[in-house]
Amino acid sequence: MTQLPTPPAVVAVCSDHAGYQLKQTIIRRLSNLGYEVRDFGTDSEASCDYPDYAHPCAKAIESGDASFGVAMCGSGNGIAMTLNKHQSIRAAICWTPELARLARAHNNANVLVLPARFIDQSLALEMLDSFIAEPYEGGRHDRRIAKIPVE
Repeated sequence: MTQLPTPPAVVAVCSDHAGYQLKQTIIRRLSNLGYEVRDFGTDSEASCDYPDYAHPCAKAIESGDASFGVAMCGSGNGIAMTLNKHQSIRAAICWTPELARLARAHNNANVLVLPARFIDQSLALEMLDSFIAEPYEGGRHDRRIAKIPVE
């Protein structure tokens, strides 16, 4: 079983304008848990384009500069689509703590994606805690995950 690194591991976070406030909450939680946070932006609620933040976030995870990530935009869809263009990224949009747990356990997700306009902060923190705590089960899931990249 592969577990996400524990503090003081580096976590990459990013959002667009719709996810900015939630990103600030996520950063506080991660910092309080002892993680080092690399914030790839955005830095305000001014309208912006999620790919500008998602690509650098994904690159930090791919290079090993960050152990895993948390990303958010209004629906979660756009930022997840962008992150998942990177071959070693497995970004999972989650709506419940159980989905966050399964994203780790079955899919070895390395980015938790939150739909900021559709969940409250309390639910987001529950999902973050579930995502961090759950180890990847491996086993039968390894075969499936090995088939994801198109390289």
